[in-house]
Amino acid sequence: MPFHSPTIRAVAALSVTQIIGWGATFWLPAVIGPAVAGELNLALPMVMAGPTVMLVVMAMVSWPMSIIFERHGTRPVMVVGSVLGGAGLLAMSVADGMASYLLSWTILGLAGAGMLTTPAQIAVTEIAGGKARQALGVLVLAGGLTSTIVWPLTGLLQARWGWRTTTLIYAVLMLLVCMPLHWATLARRAAEKATATTTAEPVLIDRPRFALLAMSFAANGFFTWGFALTIIILFETAGLDHASALTAAAFIGIAQWAGRMVDLVGSRRWSGFVPGLAASALFPLSFIVLLLTDTFVGAMLFATLYGVANGVTAVTRATLPLEVFPAGAYARASARLAVPLNLSFAVAPPVFAALMTSAGPHSVLWLAFAISIFAFCALLSLLLLHRRMIPSHTVSG
Repeated sequence: MPFHSPTIRAVAALSVTQIIGWGATFWLPAVIGPAVAGELNLALPMVMAGPTVMLVVMAMVSWPMSIIFERHGTRPVMVVGSVLGGAGLLAMSVADGMASYLLSWTILGLAGAGMLTTPAQIAVTEIAGGKARQALGVLVLAGGLTSTIVWPLTGLLQARWGWRTTTLIYAVLMLLVCMPLHWATLARRAAEKATATTTAEPVLIDRPRFALLAMSFAANGFFTWGFALTIIILFETAGLDHASALTAAAFIGIAQWAGRMVDLVGSRRWSGFVPGLAASALFPLSFIVLLLTDTFVGAMLFATLYGVANGVTAVTRATLPLEVFPAGAYARASARLAVPLNLSFAVAPPVFAALMTSAGPHSVLWLAFAISIFAFCALLSLLLLHRRMIPSHTVSG
């Protein structure tokens, strides 16, 4: 793609830092969790609650962070976020019990608010200008490789040196790879531009459109992250053997990548609403497939529909705010959208696990079906409202 070299450097650097950042935080307990539980004498669910703490903290600080991003840009914030990421992982590497372990995740939550996903997407818009949508698509596409790259690496490091040293190695990567990349490749804001941004009247965000977008994103985020840690169990309780369940679950990742690629290829041809609405419609269809069949073929069809929808939605979450809100409000709107999104990410896995255990797999599918219909209706309502308001430049605060 014909991006200017600063954009290429920034997207490449952010792709690396996002893979390290998410792989060394949220996805880390999937590999080291049992070892941490055994050494710290904690129940495994308590260890797995660490990422939930991280996401809740990210949600709590995202709203006030929005003003900082808008006034000072992402570069200084992401540099500080990298330092906090290293500090949180260092704290985890020396944890000796529940309190110190959860404290490390609290620090990582502050780090995540400063360097993961939302700041990275804002950083891309700062430097890419009119090419922001394509650049965001590339960044989201690269992020889909996180677990594929980091889980095997984490497993090798843990087998060789143990979970504490593995965590310490990731802390060093935060400080020696992520921090310098953020410092060297992200846009520098001139002092006069920062002053003008601070003193100028902020671009207002239309509340009805913000609410509809937040509801749609949070609803989709709830069931996609709810299934992230329970989908294999869902397949098995529906009647598939373990090997078939693993195969169908693994295929979701391939379909997600295909979905991300479809949106990236077509980003110049259509509005962001087109793939967003198509993906929202595929979600309930995928759940109907799994409700009506318990065969391997049905599971694979579900994996295809659900994975493509999930992949497209991941790109839409990054790019649609560019279309809905004024350019000057993108940073603030994205940071504030992260509040309901991160909260939905945080509560979904335990809710889905508890419901599946107490009421069975069909109850989870019906819940996901109902929420997916709600998400589609919210996004469709947003499109209709947005089309009516396009001619008008009057917005409410």
